[in-house]
Amino acid sequence: MATKSRAYSAEDIEILEDLSPILHRPGMYTDPVNPNHALVEVIDNASDEGLAGFAKNVAVTLYEDGSAEVVDDGRGIPVDLHPKKKVPAVQVIFTTLHSGGKFRKTDKDAVYRIAGGLHGVGVCVTNALARRLEVEVTRDGARHRLVFADNGKVREPLRKIAAVGPRESGTRVRFWPDGKYFDSPHIVAADVAALMRAKAMLLPGVKFTLGVEKKGKIEQTTWHFPEGIKGYFAAAIAELAPVADAFLGERYVAAQSESDSFSEGEGALWAIAWAAEGEVVAESYVNMIPTRHGGTHVSGLREGVYNAIRNFIDHHAMGQRGLKIVPEDVWSRACYVLAVKMLDPQFKGQVKNELISRDAVKLVGQMVRDPFELWLNTHVDEGKRIAELVIAQAAARTRAAQKVERRKSSGVAVLPGKLTDCASDDPDRNELFIVEGDSAGGSAKQARDKEFQAVLPLKGKPKNTWQDSGDTLYSNKEIEAIALAIGVDHHRLEDAVDLSNLRYRKLIILADADVDGSHIQVLLLTLFFRHFPQLIARGHVFVAQPPLFRIDVPGQGKGKPARKLYALDKQELAGIEEKLADEGVREDSWTVSRFKGLGEMSPEQLWETTLNPDTRRMLPVRVEDGMLDADREVFNMMMARENATQRREWMETFGNLVDADIS
Repeated sequence: MATKSRAYSAEDIEILEDLSPILHRPGMYTDPVNPNHALVEVIDNASDEGLAGFAKNVAVTLYEDGSAEVVDDGRGIPVDLHPKKKVPAVQVIFTTLHSGGKFRKTDKDAVYRIAGGLHGVGVCVTNALARRLEVEVTRDGARHRLVFADNGKVREPLRKIAAVGPRESGTRVRFWPDGKYFDSPHIVAADVAALMRAKAMLLPGVKFTLGVEKKGKIEQTTWHFPEGIKGYFAAAIAELAPVADAFLGERYVAAQSESDSFSEGEGALWAIAWAAEGEVVAESYVNMIPTRHGGTHVSGLREGVYNAIRNFIDHHAMGQRGLKIVPEDVWSRACYVLAVKMLDPQFKGQVKNELISRDAVKLVGQMVRDPFELWLNTHVDEGKRIAELVIAQAAARTRAAQKVERRKSSGVAVLPGKLTDCASDDPDRNELFIVEGDSAGGSAKQARDKEFQAVLPLKGKPKNTWQDSGDTLYSNKEIEAIALAIGVDHHRLEDAVDLSNLRYRKLIILADADVDGSHIQVLLLTLFFRHFPQLIARGHVFVAQPPLFRIDVPGQGKGKPARKLYALDKQELAGIEEKLADEGVREDSWTVSRFKGLGEMSPEQLWETTLNPDTRRMLPVRVEDGMLDADREVFNMMMARENATQRREWMETFGNLVDADIS
């Protein structure tokens, strides 16, 4: 007989204060591989002073003892007492999460209107994960010093250590990473050098210097690009042979009358060229933050460039009959550097490797398309050479796709009647959305891109197939329809499976953002995990994340137009509402609508939030290394008919940890 767990009461609710959340879950706030991200947070603060027009020099030094130092000649962090905390502001910034001067982006007089800092978490991470951290601030005729030790505890309170000239100002931060929080305690100098070189390109008026101590001597390298992106890009593609001159541009919203959707100062800086051979250069930045995984701003660049080139090909009658140009044909041989400025960017995670702001697609596409069309039509010979390369890429892709045969039986493709297929025959490009119900399926059919997105609606909830054998699996018509649509038969993980007949590279489970939708997801994941495991092992299965809430935010004068925001769940909704309050939006001015299901969303909303590859959020389904047996045990406990007692005991013990939306 199972023993019952002890009572669950208010005493069990732990509140993590100050820097405790970072120490408790460091992986949520930084990259645990090495301390580079902790250093980057300090460099970003110094760079933001340069972006704001105050710092002219940023110097980083990596010492042999493992410490790192960042010095800038900006305004210096404020040292006066914070009105609420009653401690010096510099201490607040290094010890209090969600503090800083980068929240009020809608205020034209804000100290940082365009900046990389968003959450007020940055240097708190650096301090929390350091054995020791020293801060020196020069401003208002004095130099001040503050020292932390033992993961963010004040060791030496702020004090004045010297008098300086009235025009001297700046900040020096030196920290010693605590090795127990990182796989390796060593900062990778090459990555820091690449970052500083890029920041020098983005800030032509600022010199960036990196010093590395070796055997007691500091070797320095300085980057300064007076021509900005032009000189930087020329150096980056020097070893390639571009088919045409680079297209460089810069465009920002100068006044609200110029754009109904974006605020003054938002825009993009870019350089693009095409090369037939060699490794392409692909770099993107948002407010000087490198986005190594790209994001929605890169999608906007792709969209603007694709539309411009397609129009150029049509205008000059360069197209070939029956040959369709798709974005990948334009983009596969493109080299680019893109730097975007946004008032309120949203990143995927604290490390900020990927931008997820949906507005960025429209912002960049809008800024790039017209100037690029003009450039192509005033540089016709250059434009034709680019177009010829794009057409050659499309022809090669089409020839490769024709070699792939679709799943056939008796020479005729056998497909389920409910399947609304896509036009493309290229499995590497195609996607299948498996949707519950005709209503949601109808919305998905209207919202999809018919060229490469297919929809298979299911009738009711799928069957629990955990204990089904291969002999009886297809007695269920819905399961048979899935197998026929994807073109792969059921198999075991250890089987040698030929996936050449797989008709879609992405198999996407699309269900409502509620409890019933989660149940459908589990049943379909059970099917794939048990009977089509190679599809998961090879990364073909995904779960779409449609939003549960829509937030309509009214315009705030000329500084910020009206917005439509979307939240996946209550937790994200609370975060968005907190952010709106920080921006100064009146609390009762926005409205929140809850989607009852996918069928209630308009095709435009479903496309923008869930189907559009440029703006959607999807979860890849994977089995972590070494976790296969553990995953099987969990599935067996949850899905096997005879394990009802075990499931009940599990829910009694851990049910309080589930944040279920049952309203």
